[in-house]
Amino acid sequence: MNQQKIKVIIADDHAILRAGIKQILMATDDMEVVAEAKNASEAIKFAGQVKADVMLLDIALPDRSGIDALKYIKKDNAKIGVLMLSMYREDQYAVRALKSGASGYLCKQSASNELENAIRTVAKGKKYITPEVAEVLASHVETETQKLPHELLSDREFQTLTMIASGLSVSEIAEKLSLSVKTVSMYRTRLLEKMQLKHNADITHYVIKNNLDT
Repeated sequence: MNQQKIKVIIADDHAILRAGIKQILMATDDMEVVAEAKNASEAIKFAGQVKADVMLLDIALPDRSGIDALKYIKKDNAKIGVLMLSMYREDQYAVRALKSGASGYLCKQSASNELENAIRTVAKGKKYITPEVAEVLASHVETETQKLPHELLSDREFQTLTMIASGLSVSEIAEKLSLSVKTVSMYRTRLLEKMQLKHNADITHYVIKNNLDT
């Protein structure tokens, strides 16, 4: 009797990385790649149209953030397990991703070593938590009552914060996120108020001081 294979969707804008992941999964006996998405729009579409058990979803997609896409994906297909892949350290996005419905979070640097185990865990409906993510979650629980200013921001406000600090203008951010300039300006105003900052220079200083730019 043939074993039922775990059906996987890969969503990443880098073709070489998609090919590398596909090669790893094709070498297993129990997994198959059923679709590849190069942006968030395709990831959302495939989640609703393609029968799959697990989606590997990059956080930094060109048309919208992976965390933003995740919310739409879970709304359309609550059963699919979403494993976030990221270049960012666990302390930056892991908690946000898990709160938004992700089943796990993997840094791309260590993904090749842990990928198969992570996919099998998520396919069973369980959460895949690395020791690094567990440490971040424990720290988050401990400091829940004494949050840092940037931890009070919504996902969009936090994204706007880091993009301003990287030197992008409001109009450039609006273009990258497929939002209106007015909407991004509103996020900027909100984050300045929440963090009690006044200027873009204050934002850049804060991001560097708190190591949010690495």
